[in-house]
Amino acid sequence: MNKYLLALIICALWAPSFAQTPPQFDMRMYDIVKDVSAKRLEQDVQKLVSFGTRNTMSDTLSETRGIGAARRWIKAEFDKISEECGGCLEVRYQRTLVKGDNNTRIKEDTWVVNVIAIQRGTSTPNNYVIMSGDIDSRASSATDPNTDAPGANDNATGMAGAIEAARVLSKYKFPSSVVYAGLSGEEQGLYGGKHMANMAEKEGWNIIGVLNNDMIGNIEGIDGVIDNRSFRIFSEPTPANETENARKLRRFYGGEVDGISRQLARYIEKMTRTYMPEMNPMMIYRLDRFGRGGHHRPFNDLGFAGIRIMETHENYNRQHQDIREENGIMYGDVIEGVNFPYCAKLTAVNAINLAGLAWAPSAPQNVKIGGAVQPSTKLSWDAIEDENLAGYKIYWRETTAPQWQYSRYVGKATKFILENIVVDNYLFGVAAVGQDGNESVVSFPTGRIWR
Repeated sequence: MNKYLLALIICALWAPSFAQTPPQFDMRMYDIVKDVSAKRLEQDVQKLVSFGTRNTMSDTLSETRGIGAARRWIKAEFDKISEECGGCLEVRYQRTLVKGDNNTRIKEDTWVVNVIAIQRGTSTPNNYVIMSGDIDSRASSATDPNTDAPGANDNATGMAGAIEAARVLSKYKFPSSVVYAGLSGEEQGLYGGKHMANMAEKEGWNIIGVLNNDMIGNIEGIDGVIDNRSFRIFSEPTPANETENARKLRRFYGGEVDGISRQLARYIEKMTRTYMPEMNPMMIYRLDRFGRGGHHRPFNDLGFAGIRIMETHENYNRQHQDIREENGIMYGDVIEGVNFPYCAKLTAVNAINLAGLAWAPSAPQNVKIGGAVQPSTKLSWDAIEDENLAGYKIYWRETTAPQWQYSRYVGKATKFILENIVVDNYLFGVAAVGQDGNESVVSFPTGRIWR
């Protein structure tokens, strides 16, 4: 056979089917951003602060003080939202008993109780995108259940953000399920997140991503900077539970900063710059702040994608502090330290990303790559059965670039050759694209094409 004819046949086998390119923007995102209310967020934070303390070991019987009253109010708010959307939320408590231990921050047996609201997906309900905030607060001592600990920014803002996101997104329907979670026991050891992650694993949830919000309302940093435009996205580089074989393969094929949580962070950064260009997302290449932790970590520990969204400039005088004045410095996490327009911006960041992920098709699976000692790069992946699927998009970037730089839409092809793109010089991935233009997270190759 003529070698030129053979080349044409090979290219045809690897070429995409010609299809109309899906839209580049989903105009609904702008409506979602607009619908987030700073006023409602302020009212919710004020209500959470009014319970005096939400320490995990605080009063559970009072109707006006302690974590029990706080979680009942949160559940009532989710129930109210569900009623307004015709029962679109499945609202429930999620409980786990933590045994007391003098060597931990929980000294006596304590029920750690989460509040979960699930907006069930219409066609892929076992796919879940999760936004979490923390119910509990603390004073200077994490084991002090009595001292006032308003926790206005840490973390009434994150909790109020999850409630507000539910108000806004409950007006829409999504193929995948959206979860709004209030988690408890964070300050004592991430107990609420551990319990929810374990339950999700036990029930076989396919978690697309966890967006943990912990402190999204402060703009006045301890460093003296006032900044209401930037925020941080913390993500670990590779899964904590990856196999030894995966680690060995990465040595030769790359992917040190391309784990599932890092891809989720890139997705959020891209979505924010697309639909909220006034904001400046900062991808931080670290699981969390230096030596500290948050409620995305328990999900990461089990191999789920999860990131932390929070303010850029923290004020440590307003974190984990008894309310007091010393040497002219005011300490304590009071509501006066919260900037609600900024809190609304970060809540909107969450809302558009929850929506984008829940509207998009599932991410491609079994992505493979080849092209060693060749002038072009080959990619293949498994086909996705989804009536919303428009096609697939290949992404690539220079090996030192933080974000995907280049892309090519290839229709519904499940294999493709990037002509004259040398595999050695770039990193690659594949995303699924819906008919409305929403994309999945990018899937990094996990195998090699041998031919």
